[in-house]
Amino acid sequence: MNINQITPDVFYVGVNDRVTEKFEAQWPLPYGVSYNSYIVKGSDATALIDGVKIDTVLEFFNHIGQIVPDYLVVNHMEPDHSSAIPEILKAFPNLKIIGNAQTQGMLKGFCHFDDPERFICVKDGDEISLGNLTLKFYMTPMVHWPETMMTYIPEQAVLFSGDGFGCFGALNGAVIDRDMDTTVYYPEMYRYYSNIVGKYGKFVMAALNKLSALKLEYICPTHGPVWNQEIPRVVDITRRLASYESEDGVVIVYSSMYGNTAEIADLLASEFAALGQKKIIIHSLTHSAMSDVIADAFRYKTIVMGSSVYSMRLMPAMEQFLNAMVTREIKNKVIAGFGGFTWAQGVAAAKYKEFAETTGLELTDFFAFKQAISAETRERAREFAATVMNAHTKTIADV
Repeated sequence: MNINQITPDVFYVGVNDRVTEKFEAQWPLPYGVSYNSYIVKGSDATALIDGVKIDTVLEFFNHIGQIVPDYLVVNHMEPDHSSAIPEILKAFPNLKIIGNAQTQGMLKGFCHFDDPERFICVKDGDEISLGNLTLKFYMTPMVHWPETMMTYIPEQAVLFSGDGFGCFGALNGAVIDRDMDTTVYYPEMYRYYSNIVGKYGKFVMAALNKLSALKLEYICPTHGPVWNQEIPRVVDITRRLASYESEDGVVIVYSSMYGNTAEIADLLASEFAALGQKKIIIHSLTHSAMSDVIADAFRYKTIVMGSSVYSMRLMPAMEQFLNAMVTREIKNKVIAGFGGFTWAQGVAAAKYKEFAETTGLELTDFFAFKQAISAETRERAREFAATVMNAHTKTIADV
């Protein structure tokens, strides 16, 4: 069994990265990441689909072996896929690059490549024949860069989807989902989408609609497994994320200096549980990776935010979290806030109100407590929990 063979004519030649600690210098990679590249062998010509990151190029060439591609299809120009292009061009001096007009400009900027004789510019719906196989191109701008596109082989129902349908996590032996345990990849898919693609939901939906009529036997993304048996699940997850459709769950996100706000977070969780809520996630912004916090806030319906007041602002980590939500244009959420202060009573209320106005969300409830927690604070927290759970339950029931 050739574990890298996807169809009789399509082969995986990508590489794994288990060394880089943070993707885009921001997002932790506890399970590594793969940079996926593919060879398509037609009867008349051979195409290489997408490149790899420059520091993995030697292993990449080992995987290509003696194959000499005629074309390099560039579905996405982000450097984790394009930084090896100059070396690929040197290795294969007769190779031509296939991309769109946006790709051409980025090739010049990133790779100093500006040779019209070696570049084939394609538009939406264009086709290039490899003999018995056809490459058909679909423009999918802003999934998640302006130049992104996808490439389809209609004869074998294979879609090369760029970063679409991708996830974090290196490939541990097998390449296709049917040959592996995919359990680890689904949380990494939520994290990948929310961290990187989350802002561009309407563009992802446009791409899904454009591709909806295609027969799909294999989806070959640039990160993560090749999808075959689990295509319906993967497409459904992507559709729900792109449409900002949340799952039933409450995420409590807090930043506490001396433990009082943290104590309220635990009290609220107990109250939510007593009211029947089963999926409750608590993130201390002191300890949780922002990547995980963003993923859970993006995935689940209700976000409860708690922060101490710090130098007439919210705690810096909470402000970072709120900025991350604004950047991703978060929608369709129940939100509420709480927090402690010593002398600046109105700060937190103003910040959460500003956040609600910016995102277009309604602040379901807010309460602040002064200095140490009192019996009155605990009672107010219980009332707050009941109000939030009422809004959460009603919203979930309406879905």
